[in-house]
Amino acid sequence: MSEKTPLMTPVLMVGCIIILVSFAIRASFGVFQIPIAEEFGWLRSEFSLAIAIQNLAWGIGQPIFGAIAEKIGDQKAIILGALTYAAGLVLSSFAVTPEAHQMLEILVGFGIAGTGFGVILAVVGRASSDENRSMSLAIATAAGSGGQVFGAPMAEWMLSFMTWQQTFVVFAAAILAVLLLLPAMRAPVAASKEELQESMGTILKRAFKDPSYTLIFLGFFSCGYQLAFVTAHFPAMIAEMCGPIAAGSTLANMGITSTSTLGAVAISLIGLANIGGTLLAGWAGKHFPKKYLLAGIYTGRTLAAAIFILMPITPMSVVVFSVVMGSLWLATVPLTSGLVAHLYGLRYMGTLYGIVFFSHQLGSFLGVWLGGRMYDLYGDYTMVWWVGVGVGAFSAIVHLPIRENRTPSAPASVAA
Repeated sequence: MSEKTPLMTPVLMVGCIIILVSFAIRASFGVFQIPIAEEFGWLRSEFSLAIAIQNLAWGIGQPIFGAIAEKIGDQKAIILGALTYAAGLVLSSFAVTPEAHQMLEILVGFGIAGTGFGVILAVVGRASSDENRSMSLAIATAAGSGGQVFGAPMAEWMLSFMTWQQTFVVFAAAILAVLLLLPAMRAPVAASKEELQESMGTILKRAFKDPSYTLIFLGFFSCGYQLAFVTAHFPAMIAEMCGPIAAGSTLANMGITSTSTLGAVAISLIGLANIGGTLLAGWAGKHFPKKYLLAGIYTGRTLAAAIFILMPITPMSVVVFSVVMGSLWLATVPLTSGLVAHLYGLRYMGTLYGIVFFSHQLGSFLGVWLGGRMYDLYGDYTMVWWVGVGVGAFSAIVHLPIRENRTPSAPASVAA
């Protein structure tokens, strides 16, 4: 790839739109926790398990869709993902039992895998020059935060005049609409002659034997735990544990008069703050060792979460935590995906990153499910929150021994 390739290519722009819509829908699921549980009289853990299964299916589907894209083409993989996503949403709108929701969230999770980071970042990475790749991955990741900015508030707004079932159908139509943009998403296979001659089995064997790949896999676990728990449970946690919003306060004057609304706004604030945080991470990844940046991000998350739960939960502390956590939210993604591309090349980046992302989604499953389970047992989220603090500290530590130099057979022409 020439270094003169512009940063904002059609591939990057379309990829951003697809991720934005996909993640706007995904980020809104926490808003449905209370309405669905109240309509059917479910325990909190029952819908939480549905979201947890969604995250696990997303993790399982990520390397599968990465391999599909590498075998039959990126566009076909994205089409398959969007159709699966829409089918899961529409069918979920007819589900009236916890078991039905839980099974159908498998489709939603696979749909997110086909329209999310694994496939899109691999396409964006191949379409970017060596000089632009780190920032291109950051911009595409930030688009996911853009979806989060308006996804949860939009769902909350739609629920004010339509049912959650109708909202699911509207979301299904939105994810199908992005397919109209696919003709503009054509990326070259940016790989060296040596990479093109390597089979998928060869590169996988090389990665699995590399301790650094194992450490990247283990380190991504806490990212999934923390993000999925907050996305799924933070709105409900704020609605139930946060102090009241005082009349005449800044938040009240902005129209945020209930803790339920504040919960949706908190998810939006996290997404908004993360746009800047992710772009900064993309810039930093070009100038500093990625493993130290990742260790620093996980340390920051650990401290932010510990301080938040130790202090009284007030509307102002929710806002401050949301901004701080948001600045560190998806900043790990361009650094982790860029590190995978740097170490093992771009040819099978989708599959290799997809496998690492499975660890992320194992953490997501545990964070969402454990949140609902512990809520039902103890009546609040304090215990599961402290588990998140612990796994965050673990991730900060395991990134430090990673060897960021390229493995011997990886070509030098594809540095991330």
